[in-house]
Parts: sequence; C-alpha cells; structure tokens
Amino acid sequence: MSDIKITIIDREGEAHVVDAPTDMNMNLMEVVRSHELAPEGTIGICGGMAMCASCQCYVLSHHHLLSEKSFEEEDMLDQAFYVEDNSRLGCQIFMTKELEGLAVKLAPEST
Repeated sequence: MSDIKITIIDREGEAHVVDAPTDMNMNLMEVVRSHELAPEGTIGICGGMAMCASCQCYVLSHHHLLSEKSFEEEDMLDQAFYVEDNSRLGCQIFMTKELEGLAVKLAPEST
C-alpha cells in the first residue's frame, strides 16, 4: 500500500488524521467524502470539475510541492465565499507521496 497520513479539520473544528491512498489518483475532496468528514451533498457538488467551491479548504501545512493553482481554480475561488490566502479547492489537490503530513481545514459551507 502507498498511503500517506493527512490531517483534515472538519467544519465543526474536529481534527481527523486519515490515510489517503497515493496509488488511486484520488484528490482531497474524494478523500474527505470517502471518510465521511462532511455531510453528504455538501462537498464535491460539481463532481470535482472545479466548477463550484463546495470543497474549498485552507492549507495549514507548508508543502512546497503542492501543485500551483490552475486558471480554473483561481477563477472559481474568485467567486467563492470565505476565501483566504491559503484557500484551495480540494478537488484540485491530488494525493501524492510528497503530501505526507498535509494539514487542511474545510472552509465553512456556503449557503
């Protein structure tokens, strides 16, 4: 197995250290859903196409190997609520071995 450990702080402020596979091309949004860390229907509404901001999170750790934001991700974040300098869309962060120890906090749900 090629899992990494990441920390996800849910919307209630509870931290969860979870295993995230690096050999399945999963993104952070899918990891959150697979561990049921957000209520069904509140994260990944667009299916991971960077067309909504329901998977917005704040990157708390310093991972210099985190991929750069794409134009589509920047554009979506420009339209989102609760955006911070460290905001990313979880659907655009793919699990790789270099992200071992990643720590993120889920952004508040936009209603």
